[in-house]
Amino acid sequence: MCESLMLPAQTKLTLDLEAARKYALEHNKVMLNSNYAYEKSKMALNEAILNGLPQVNASVDYSNALGAKMSIQFNENMPATEIDIKPQSNLYLNVSQLIFSGNYIVGVQTAKLYNQFSSLGRQKTEIEVIAQVTDAYYLVLISEYLNGFLQQNLGNLNKLYDKTSVLEHVGIIEKTDLDQLWIQVNNLQNALTSSERQLELATNLLRLQLGVTVDTEIELTETIDELLAEAGVENDLTKQFVASQNIDSRMLQHQELIGEKMVNMKRANALPNVAAFYRYTHKLIMPNFDMTPKNIVGLQMNIPIVSSGVRHFQTKQAKIDLQTIQNNIALLNDQLNIQEKQLRFNLNNAIDTYNNQKNNVEVSRKVYESLKLKYEQGLISGLDMINADNNYLKAETDHISAMLQVLRSRLELDKLYGEINN
Repeated sequence: MCESLMLPAQTKLTLDLEAARKYALEHNKVMLNSNYAYEKSKMALNEAILNGLPQVNASVDYSNALGAKMSIQFNENMPATEIDIKPQSNLYLNVSQLIFSGNYIVGVQTAKLYNQFSSLGRQKTEIEVIAQVTDAYYLVLISEYLNGFLQQNLGNLNKLYDKTSVLEHVGIIEKTDLDQLWIQVNNLQNALTSSERQLELATNLLRLQLGVTVDTEIELTETIDELLAEAGVENDLTKQFVASQNIDSRMLQHQELIGEKMVNMKRANALPNVAAFYRYTHKLIMPNFDMTPKNIVGLQMNIPIVSSGVRHFQTKQAKIDLQTIQNNIALLNDQLNIQEKQLRFNLNNAIDTYNNQKNNVEVSRKVYESLKLKYEQGLISGLDMINADNNYLKAETDHISAMLQVLRSRLELDKLYGEINN
């Protein structure tokens, strides 16, 4: 769900993870630039196609011979006839139509491939943006979880300190025990302050990924436990990975198609170009002597004959570029297969660590509660109580870190599979 509430000086966003992803796809600055690039590629495709349609242009000229005369002698026995060269002005209308061009045909095909490549680039950006906003969402929830735990623990320690202060006043507990407990409370207060700053940093990172201002208030509606369940902590990964379906591999495969067209384009440079034209001339200022027809139609053919080997080596270079791309595809697929195995291992390892840390928290909590009761009864020293609290704190922070690692490991694996937005 996603709700927007306009406040006097800021905006509040209430988001679950799905809504955060959708919001980022609409407002993230990187995503917007990717959309612009895709639109530009569509314009480039239209431009390439329209270059083969009739082209019409008009021009106007004016010339003045500054009083010069043209001399014509029709017979050597007759004096020359002089004709004044009057100023003249012409309006030309030119229409041209490309009939055949190998470069045009291949160019349109290449432009289509670039448009499709840009579409794949936009899909890759979507995956990246969704991954980044998801990770930022996780980080905020983890920071809130840690912050809540530290607040609860600090509250418990403050209550224990107040009880200990009374016990120390009546002589049941020594002053050193009270001082040691005060140091523990102070250290925990510093940890809470640091946690609050980390929460603000995480929230600002989420704001950046969402594409909102720093004044925007954000409320997240999902919990860590819900996201851990969705991450499939208890599920085995059985899906078969196909490297060629990964977005990076698909983009390289598209580059291979473009490389093939570039080879064809270099070969097409040896083909003739044929174009038809029509020209209409209208005299705005008529000269005394005019032999220019009003209408002219014709064909023009440009035939490449000798390039001294330039075209041959250009084609060779294009073929080498194509072979390089093909080699890169094979290399990338090998890398992706290795990466998939590593990410699968990381997730399984993160799940095992999470389960172990979850058990450790339960055990350390029971130990802490037991020793806390003994401390209040004066059966153990303050140092023992502090050690128990530190062990409980460490177990809980390790547990929180394990939760984040599970979420991030699943996120990286889903990103590799291209299923992050499912």
